Amino acid sequence: MQQVTPDEPDTEPTELTELIDEFLAARATRKPSAHTLAAYRRDLDLVLRHALPAPASPADLSPRVLRSAFARFAADRAPASVARAWSSWNAFFTFLVTEGVVAGNPMSAVDKPRLVAHSPKPLRGEDTPEQLLRVVSRADERQRDPWPERDVLVLALALCAGLRLSELLGLRVGAVSGRAGERRVEVAGKGGRPRSVPIDDGLDAVVRRYVQSRRVRFGRVDGADPLLVDRHGAPLRRGGLQYLVRSCFRRAGIGDRVPRGAQLHALRHTFATRLAEDGANASEIMRLLGHASLATSQNYIEVTAEQQRAAIQSNRTNRVLRELG
Repeated sequence: MQQVTPDEPDTEPTELTELIDEFLAARATRKPSAHTLAAYRRDLDLVLRHALPAPASPADLSPRVLRSAFARFAADRAPASVARAWSSWNAFFTFLVTEGVVAGNPMSAVDKPRLVAHSPKPLRGEDTPEQLLRVVSRADERQRDPWPERDVLVLALALCAGLRLSELLGLRVGAVSGRAGERRVEVAGKGGRPRSVPIDDGLDAVVRRYVQSRRVRFGRVDGADPLLVDRHGAPLRRGGLQYLVRSCFRRAGIGDRVPRGAQLHALRHTFATRLAEDGANASEIMRLLGHASLATSQNYIEVTAEQQRAAIQSNRTNRVLRELG
């Protein structure tokens, strides 16, 4: 009788791949999203495939090998993708230095692309957010199963608390808490950075109306339950949330006022832009929006200042003065 042996793996684990697994396990204790951990592994694996000769240990990754690997990796990729991969490898080598596996971090010898700061993309039109909320708050009978309380909550959490898409999906019912007048929403932010965002009475009332409407639809609601659900009561997913926001824009007839490619992020940018217009400083914007860098928050203030200067320059009296000069 022929003995059957299990299939052998295509490649044996190397010291380097085992260290990558250890690095990701260490990162997991910070409670990043599954998407973030997957991005780390993808960045590390893809650059590793471009390293020649194929490295088996960190000692094989000299600055010259890394520079060549990144050059090949960057050939058909956007600067943002290359910069993210550089950051992943920098974090990996920082981990190896801390663990005493290597003496130093060679990533300083690998150039990192300079990224152009993205300009904020808020909704266009002074009263567009208010128009959007008013239209969506009314049940649209053309919808298969209208749920205005939920739709308004999604928009309000982005417009009045500046939440990202992933942060909205991660919210639990109990995330909104606090005494009257001191209500806050506890957010699991990007990169595993938690933050607490104060909410006004208006947004608090929107949350309460939504939770009550959900009880009517599905019965008991527990604080540990996901906050946002679909019309069947299942947790809302990324695609469903994106579709919901697009449909709200269509119903309100403001599609031409939404910057291309922004969608939900346009609501978050509107929140940040209005903070800057109302006098918030970069540090306050950074804390409220969960930015990792103060420079990102400063963008909103600089754009607002440019808009103010443009408004002054367009003033008819100023135009006359320029003509007289």
